[in-house]
Amino acid sequence: MHSKPKHVAADYAGAVILLLAVWGLASLSLNKPYFPGPCESFLAFGREMGKGLWAHLLVSTYRVVVSLAAALVPAVALGMVLGRVERLDRYAAPFVYLTYPVPKIIFLPLVITLLGLGDVSKIFLISVIVFFQILVTTRDASRQVNKSMVDSVLSLGAGELQIYRHVIFPACLPKILTALRISLGTAIAVLFFSETLASRGGAGGIGYYLMEAWARLEWDVMFAGIIAMGLMGFFLYLVLEWAEKKLCPWESL
Repeated sequence: MHSKPKHVAADYAGAVILLLAVWGLASLSLNKPYFPGPCESFLAFGREMGKGLWAHLLVSTYRVVVSLAAALVPAVALGMVLGRVERLDRYAAPFVYLTYPVPKIIFLPLVITLLGLGDVSKIFLISVIVFFQILVTTRDASRQVNKSMVDSVLSLGAGELQIYRHVIFPACLPKILTALRISLGTAIAVLFFSETLASRGGAGGIGYYLMEAWARLEWDVMFAGIIAMGLMGFFLYLVLEWAEKKLCPWESL
């Protein structure tokens, strides 16, 4: 009964050992101060966490989580409607296709000018980028829902909201969560870029912390920030994976 969790833990442990071994070998091969090994980097990570790295980590995590939540709700709602209402989708599709491929990160200077250097500008930019990824996935998933399932619920007297709640949303949920996991990587990448270019003193986030360490040529401190960002992404990914197992248990059968 408990063999599967142990097996998963062993897989993760093996992956960590392999990554650390490759990292250590690369560091020894280069033998350069700008590429410290894992031991030195993790020692710096523990030291820096006590000096304030935790505050940067907390700020960055907050920005990612809020951005994903802000994008998720409207993207899922609109995606399900577009996938079900063909007439509305016909008008909305050209707008989506024209705006989705545009790299929204190019609007960073404008967003900073309008919203400032604080959390709002970063959360807004990340949310807009992630919104389209979730929207397109949800729309396609909604279009693929078996019409016979909808018809059977309609025959029982269900209203439109009940169809979305009991048929469309459950059918789209696995793909929504998959899109959310993919969007997590995008959100962290955009967060790093925005924090390096649009942050101020104090707890400016891990991106700000990394660039400050790089400017001071404190390589072990910089790698401590890299470890912090990696752990943040890994933890959030595990949370989404846990949510998928809880919300979509049939997917793991």
